[in-house]
Amino acid sequence: MPATDPVGHPAVIELRQYTLRPGRRDELVELFDREFLETQEATGMTVLGQFRDLDDPDRFVWLRGFADMESRREALSAFYGGPVWSAHGPRDNATMLDSDDVLLLRPLPARSGFAVSPSERPREGAAAPDRFVAAALWHFPPGDQDGAALIHDGLVPVLRETGPAPLAVLATEPASNTFPRLPVRTGENVVAVFTSYPDESAHQRHLARALGGPFVRDEVLPKIEAAQTAAPRLLRLAPTARSLVR
Repeated sequence: MPATDPVGHPAVIELRQYTLRPGRRDELVELFDREFLETQEATGMTVLGQFRDLDDPDRFVWLRGFADMESRREALSAFYGGPVWSAHGPRDNATMLDSDDVLLLRPLPARSGFAVSPSERPREGAAAPDRFVAAALWHFPPGDQDGAALIHDGLVPVLRETGPAPLAVLATEPASNTFPRLPVRTGENVVAVFTSYPDESAHQRHLARALGGPFVRDEVLPKIEAAQTAAPRLLRLAPTARSLVR
């Protein structure tokens, strides 16, 4: 698949969270945005977004999408067995302490999720966008679909009614990892909701409107809290200059 062709709505998405060596995040961002975008996409995947974690100066978060699990295997095999990774992978790895915090996700419902076009990616040298991206992650018991339904059918419609519609709603992809060279977290049942705003204060105002209504406060949230296995986690993210998700 040519690098300028979008996957459309990727059916398989990796959420990758890297813990870096102190002070080396900007080095990784510069390398990543220069060397690992078009070159990964040339193998048949889409690099959806790259972010600085606003709560940890040594965390780098990114997303990439695939048409399906077999396409994922083929694309990752081609990239990590190819010349670009051979040339630049050692420098990439040298910035990291841990790269195994990876969730394998799928759009909820199918054929939704992120819709981006690599042909619209900003060129090298562009300024980082003045945007705030939030990723809210809920954890439910493995195999239990009720939690996903509570988020998708109860919370997401209210988010759409009270502010910007979510960029994507994702749930754990249950298929086995088709590229075991790169580990993913197993035994998970996660629902992730991604939203984007001009700034963090706009996000906070949206949450106040969405969560403050009696339906969400008295009906939706108590059911989610009863079903979840841990408190939800919020990723506060700043897109890099060449991120498509922003």
